[in-house]
Amino acid sequence: MTDQIVITEKSSQAKDVRGAVGGRYGAILPAEGHLIDLLEPEDVVPEWKRWSPILLKPDGLYGTRPAIGGNKAAKLKAIREALRTAKRVWLATDCDREGQLIGQEILEHYKYRGEVMRVLFTAQDSQTIRDAFKEARPNSEYARLYAAAVARRQADQIYNLSLTRTATVVLGRGARGVIGVGRVKTPTLAIVCKRELEIRNFVPVTYFEVVATAKVASGEFKMRHAPQERILKRELADAVVEAARDFEGLLGVKVEDKRQGPPKLHDLPSLQKLCSTRFGWSAAKTLDVAQELYDGQGKKIITYPRAEVRYLPESLIADVPKIVAGLQVGQSFRDIPVPVPPLIRRGASGTFHEKGLEGASHHAVIPNVNTVDTLREVWPRLSIDEKKLFDVIARAYLAALMPDFRYRQTTATLDVKGFPFKATGRQPLELGWRAAFPEWQPADEKGDGGQLLPAMRDGEPARLRDPEVETKETKPPPRYSEGTLIEAMQNAWRFVDDDLLRDRLKEAKGIGTPATRAEIIGGLKKQEFLVAQGKNIVPTENGLRLFGVLKDADPALVDPGQTAQLECLLDDVVVGKQQMVGAVDAVCDVARRIIGKLTQGPAGGGPLLLGSARGNGSGERPPTPAMKRYAESLARQKRIGLPADYATSGTACRAFLKQHAPQKPASDRNAAPSSQPASPTPALADEASPSVKKRRRRTGATLAGKKAPSRRKARKSKLADLPADASPSRARQDADASTPLSIPYGNKDIAMKLGARYSASGWYAPPGVDLSAFKDKGWL
Repeated sequence: MTDQIVITEKSSQAKDVRGAVGGRYGAILPAEGHLIDLLEPEDVVPEWKRWSPILLKPDGLYGTRPAIGGNKAAKLKAIREALRTAKRVWLATDCDREGQLIGQEILEHYKYRGEVMRVLFTAQDSQTIRDAFKEARPNSEYARLYAAAVARRQADQIYNLSLTRTATVVLGRGARGVIGVGRVKTPTLAIVCKRELEIRNFVPVTYFEVVATAKVASGEFKMRHAPQERILKRELADAVVEAARDFEGLLGVKVEDKRQGPPKLHDLPSLQKLCSTRFGWSAAKTLDVAQELYDGQGKKIITYPRAEVRYLPESLIADVPKIVAGLQVGQSFRDIPVPVPPLIRRGASGTFHEKGLEGASHHAVIPNVNTVDTLREVWPRLSIDEKKLFDVIARAYLAALMPDFRYRQTTATLDVKGFPFKATGRQPLELGWRAAFPEWQPADEKGDGGQLLPAMRDGEPARLRDPEVETKETKPPPRYSEGTLIEAMQNAWRFVDDDLLRDRLKEAKGIGTPATRAEIIGGLKKQEFLVAQGKNIVPTENGLRLFGVLKDADPALVDPGQTAQLECLLDDVVVGKQQMVGAVDAVCDVARRIIGKLTQGPAGGGPLLLGSARGNGSGERPPTPAMKRYAESLARQKRIGLPADYATSGTACRAFLKQHAPQKPASDRNAAPSSQPASPTPALADEASPSVKKRRRRTGATLAGKKAPSRRKARKSKLADLPADASPSRARQDADASTPLSIPYGNKDIAMKLGARYSASGWYAPPGVDLSAFKDKGWL
């Protein structure tokens, strides 16, 4: 028995704490992520078990219950038993909002009323942990952080489950399947889909530029025609060429000495963007590598990686000399000329900025001061990827302590018979922080903008020669990589048209959190709504179809700006600008309005969306995952073979189950619920809706053996209505409606030449288009 205990977030953290402080603060008991779940809607109101288009908001908040899975039950039992006798609890979970929730929700669930101390560490080495215990504060000081976490969790459960059920019931029209709506996941899908539609519908425009060589007394350089608007007609460009040929005139020369400060330190989103661009890493891989550098055995050389700000507190200024000295022992950083003493920048444009940390749980990612002197021993143990990421973090830290980059910018202008020509060049005066990135060159220094101009004076004569026209073409916006998608999520204000709201959202943190964005993108990929294509991430046809259905139903469902406003309200809880209940109510008001709009508007699009999730090329729906698992289980139990096409043919899998699965009594079959989808299979799982997933698993076997008379009857009636000469081989469509097509990615040009067209609902063949070529390719 002990009168105090320590609760950590996971077993590896418990091991590090035990190695740092031993048992002086009591037994060290690890959680396993969240050991407490929210109750299901039907646990609160039994009538909510049947899916219907209503707001699933209980009186007050959702209650809690022990989580299941893994070793959660055993770990929760150990903590519960220890709490019976503990007079003091040390919460040593992660230092962010989620860590606060993971630890404190256990105490709230068991109504613990003893003393609670909060231990916050931003690095996981022994010295940092010991210091954190010495500096622990009463947990009551973090009440707002906990309230913000509770508000976010409650709001997500109500919003996501209510709108998922409403969209499924109203838009699905009774079809099997879930039209999942997530407060963050759905707008994230929308960001990618909107960009893809922009690219597919982009029509390039040809334009023309004129460039000439200018000769002055001290040398030659390129000058470019600089009109206010692009030249779209070739004859206008030819006129500029004729005017510039052998033209002589007086230059206007402007010379300015400028300086540029170093880039900000890294938070998790900036690391994910850089690593995606430079190394081709996914967002999840960047986080995994950073986590290993943070808490990996024998490593622990960076601070907490799930950072959401790019500043440091002024209290860390004292650590600067030690970190710089520790880094410069290594060969990689030895030649970086950090001044002595290092340059300390304060304020919003600097590195150390207290106000910039308001509402944040932790600071920017930097090398760990307590392990930096062990780098020589740790370095050989690091993988190649870990070395790459540490190099990025260390160079950013050193650059932040170095002088500004100073350069001389020369701008030369020339009036050529009314046509303006211009040249710009840079001459570095002092590299400053750029010495930390010797191989890096900014985009504005590439091409003409990076040329080194000869010495010139204002009013000096210049002669142009060899003018020529360059034919160029406008380009569509680039596709997102995982890194740039996370940046788009972080800067959701860019998707807002209202100027006042844009300005307010610029100060917010976008949609999602640094800890969840990679998981959200990964979930969309896993469900085959997004797919990686090289370094880029693009929507699948099913993702585009889902986006189109939800956008037509209510644009607010797919509006990143709407979600960013809700994130603002939830973040305001941390700084005391908003009460927890008020933030939850505001999210519920938005959900209630959307539910009203969905139920009042026309239903449509559901069966097409839900019935096309994973085609097998034959037009037949594949079996659900639950059906496949059940079939495999029966085959193992009865030691019989499975049909060859059980995994791709719903008909074959259903026939196998009908033949070999135990039959229910007639009374049970007669009691089966009717049209409403009590437990559909997923079209888009929800980022905070575990009940959807659990219910899917729980009822999968029932679904597998269930008949769908409505769909079968509908198919029969459609076949009966066809004229006598109708057949699948007809070469030309003579109905008024368009024909849906399934065009594999990368076949856009071929499809359009054959007459296909594209909309938010997917590819289609307009009336009158010859369908035989599409049938031959298997695209019908």
